[in-house]
Parts: sequence; structure tokens; C-alpha cells
Amino acid sequence: MTGSSQSPPRISGKPEIKTEVRTIHGRRVAFRRGGSGPTILLIHGITNSSLSWEPAMKRLIRDYDVIAPDLPGHGDSDRHRGDHSIGAHACVLRDLLHVLEVERATVVGHSLGGGIAMQFGYQFPEMTERFVVVSSGGLGRDVSILIRGAALPFSEQVLPLLTAKPLVEAGAAVAGLLGRLGLKPSADLAEISRGIASLGDTERRAAFVRTVRSVMSPLGQKVTASDRLYLAEGTPTMIVWGDRDPIIPVAHARAAQSHLPHARLEIFEGSGHFPQLDDPAHFADLLADFIASSEPAVHDPVTVRARLAAGESQVA
Repeated sequence: MTGSSQSPPRISGKPEIKTEVRTIHGRRVAFRRGGSGPTILLIHGITNSSLSWEPAMKRLIRDYDVIAPDLPGHGDSDRHRGDHSIGAHACVLRDLLHVLEVERATVVGHSLGGGIAMQFGYQFPEMTERFVVVSSGGLGRDVSILIRGAALPFSEQVLPLLTAKPLVEAGAAVAGLLGRLGLKPSADLAEISRGIASLGDTERRAAFVRTVRSVMSPLGQKVTASDRLYLAEGTPTMIVWGDRDPIIPVAHARAAQSHLPHARLEIFEGSGHFPQLDDPAHFADLLADFIASSEPAVHDPVTVRARLAAGESQVA
């Protein structure tokens, strides 16, 4: 098997990113993969796809085996029926790694993907060497009204109007005009516009609404990892955030670090919700340095039981 415990052999020549597909539980799961070495699993956010990781991947594949899946109902992956919870997404990623014969990985998640990364580590600690959460959900209640709106009743009827072709084309025209004027729209505008455009597809829209409702109410995020972060005490952790994030406030990053004092905190000044796109080279270098400077976690049942018992006594 591949992964950090048994890395694939180095391949001569310049590494490339390839798009592949596997069928899991009768549904297509698409992913980008490139490089060789210790494995990094990159998990994108809601309405995005593995494409949002590609700029950073180009640098990371020099030294790592990098896997960036399209979550079910996103990108080129089929929508899975039924459960759209973060736990269900974590199970799909576990199954994908098994199919790819990857035993363990550094797990990196952005936005919703950050919540899935933390859930993955909670459910499958034996497969998780390190955590990196980027502008992550699941660390506080606050979130932009743009996302909360999808949790409202009848949002399925409203979203088709917002993703109608004339509106999407008008948004693209505005972004193009700003570029011609020498004003470069941020990664936030580009990615959010691309995500909204993707919701014109019925299957993508259904996956979006069901996923949002599994983690959010009209009042904000309803799923939190805060009460279980202590279980990650033995897992190297890095928290990355943009100080101008308009979707999930940077205060969540600092609050998370208070629960995980061993965690490394990296704030991208002037960056919004997509720091990995605002400065992909810096992001890739930080991730590489974090991996190189930390030992992969090794979880055993005795340690997990001890941490759970300690957490129970604190609550009591």
C-alpha cells in the first residue's frame, strides 16, 4: 500500500497532475492526483471542486503524493443518495483511500472540507497523520448569510433563479470588466461565482442544499468540533486563515487554537476565504514545512481511551 508508511517509488521526469475516476458504491468519484512520496489528501469546500487546489498542487507534487477528490455532488463526482453529512463524506474519502491503497495521509480541508477533515480524523484516527484546516467550518457558529440562506425553507425553488444563465453571465462580465480596468477580483469573487454557476445543475444543487442543511441552520453553523478537539492533542495540527475572510471569521481560528495550544496558526494578511488561492506558493511552502517539521501521529486504542476518559472527567 502507498501513503506515508510506504511511499511509491520516485518517478523520473516532471510530475504531472492527472484526473482519474473510481467507482465507489456504484457512484463515480473523480479526483486529481500527482507526485510521489508521503500522501496529502486535499478536501475542498462546498460548491467548489478539486480544481481549487490545483495551483498549490503544482508545487506540492514535487515532493508528495497529492490526492484531491471531488466530493460527491461536486466537480465530476456523482451525487450519492441519502446521507450528505460530514460523516458520510468522510466515509467516502476513507473508501477512496482504501481503493487507492493509501494507508495514511496528512489530511487538509478547506471550509466545509475542514469540517470533513476533522470528522475524518475523529472517525479514522489510524489513517490520519496530521490535520490542516483552512478557513474551516465546524469551529464556531458564525457564517456568511450567503451560506445560511441555503438552509432556509424553499431554497430549492429560489436557487434556480439565482443561477439562471443571464445572471451568471452578468457576473462573469462584471469580473471581466474589473480585470480590464486593472482591478483584480480576489479569489473569493472568482470561486464564489464559479460555485454559484455550478448550482445551475439540478444534481449539484440538490447536493449543495442537503449538505448545507446537514451542518447549518438559518441562524448559523449547528455542527461543531470544539467539544472533541482535545482528542487531536497527539496529532500535529495547523490552522490557516485569511484575516479578511468574509465567509467564516478569523476569530474562529484563534478560538480553535485556544482548544489546541500545540497547533500552529498561520494567518494570511489581506487574504479572504481562499488563502490557498490568494498565494498558492506560500500555502504550499507552509504545508511542506509543517509536514517536514512534525512527526506523523500514531494512534493506539490505549491512548484514545485515556484521552476520552480525561475529557469525560473534565466535563463531569
